[in-house]
Amino acid sequence: MTSAPWLSLSIWIPILFGLAVLVFSDRHAAQVRQISLIGAVLGLAVSLPLYSGFDTQTSAMQFVELSPWIPRFNIHYNLGVDGISVLFILLNSFITVLVVLAGWESIKQRVAQYMAAFLIMSGLLNGVFAALDAMLFYVFFEATLIPMYLVIGVWGGPNRVYAAVKFFLYTLLGSLLMLVAFLYLFDKSGGSFAILDWHKLPLAMTPQLLLFGAFFLAFAVKVPMWPVHTWLPDAHVEAPTGGSAVLAAILLKLGAYGFIRFSLPVLPDASHALSGYMITLSLIAVVYIGLVAIAQTDMKKLIAYSSIAHMGFVTLGFFIFNAYGVEGALVQMVSHGFVSAAMFLCVGVMYDRMHSRNIADYGGVVNTMPKFASLMMLFAMANCGLPATSGFVGEFMVIMGALKHSFWIGFLAATTLIWGAAYTLWLYKRVIFGAVANEHVAALKDIGAREFLVLALLALAVLGMGLYPVPLTEVMHASVNELLKHLAVSKL
Repeated sequence: MTSAPWLSLSIWIPILFGLAVLVFSDRHAAQVRQISLIGAVLGLAVSLPLYSGFDTQTSAMQFVELSPWIPRFNIHYNLGVDGISVLFILLNSFITVLVVLAGWESIKQRVAQYMAAFLIMSGLLNGVFAALDAMLFYVFFEATLIPMYLVIGVWGGPNRVYAAVKFFLYTLLGSLLMLVAFLYLFDKSGGSFAILDWHKLPLAMTPQLLLFGAFFLAFAVKVPMWPVHTWLPDAHVEAPTGGSAVLAAILLKLGAYGFIRFSLPVLPDASHALSGYMITLSLIAVVYIGLVAIAQTDMKKLIAYSSIAHMGFVTLGFFIFNAYGVEGALVQMVSHGFVSAAMFLCVGVMYDRMHSRNIADYGGVVNTMPKFASLMMLFAMANCGLPATSGFVGEFMVIMGALKHSFWIGFLAATTLIWGAAYTLWLYKRVIFGAVANEHVAALKDIGAREFLVLALLALAVLGMGLYPVPLTEVMHASVNELLKHLAVSKL
């Protein structure tokens, strides 16, 4: 299909640049930043042909690369993307560029290690989305924990070690059961780790239910779904700004991606049987966690709970089994990547100046930072789901799909528009509007050219996707329709 190994390049270019900058010390911080930015931009550049050369008329895997890795166990270096996974490689590569720019001045110690962690993590995340061999997927999936663990544990806040260990243990323990499930499917498929081969396995209901439970523990923690969400607020609060942005924008998507790559196509009958439980847990995240967010006094913790509520929309969309729901959930995943990254980067802008995340320490920021306040207003509106922003498109599609499934499920899902507006606008009002609250706010300086560039690129993404989402949705149509056809045929 293509002469260049674009998927391998999108994985290994960031990783190689990340390893390269490790040879530099803090005396060469300027060179480290420049090399890291070149690596991130190249990583984005080699991912663009995946979109420009993508055939939207087929649900088959594209840009496939296949070569033996561990022949004795029939494990292959097998890569490929469909209309679902290609979007997240682009999102991840884009966010990596912004995170490198965002840490340009705020990170002053261990600069090389910081940049290396994000570049290596970017490549590993692209590997997760491109892997078509289950063991390759598992290696990339687990390896992403290491750089994020280091980012939180080394550059995080006062309780960084506690948050890093909690993040690592929660996500690692769930993944071990996923490995057991992979080995069972390997045996049942006659010795194949090819994920697409597993889609055709005629599994009985009991094994499907057990495997679904194993996958659920691995992926629900990553999303994170209620009630296994408690690690996320701690991780966000302690992580540096770049860590929070990548954690919310990309790492949370691994769990949702796992559901749509494994749970739904490999275990269709169990997915139908347990859909009621998944919908219930998703609605709890949308409604209850939305209420929890309102009570927060820490900006990052509020946005962290907001992420849990928005990701509840994603799992809800997957398990109502119609095109509006699944496509809306995928659009919501991409939109949340833009909006959550933007919100955390906005908090980072203020934290760099005042070294406080407490809402009570702010007030009247618009008087001293008008350009920043304008951009943050756009992201706050997108977080509320305002029409013409990316936040509206996915939520509207999922609500439409939920109404088609059940009026009351759609009604409860629609309450997110109320809760989202409540906690986001109240946050914005207390931080941005009003008279200047104190001398620290009075001394604030508006965003510079670099900060403006980062936030402006996200603003363009949020508005572009909100005003014209067709370039995004047309890519996923064929893959989503094929998935839903598979689910309908397999239903008991």
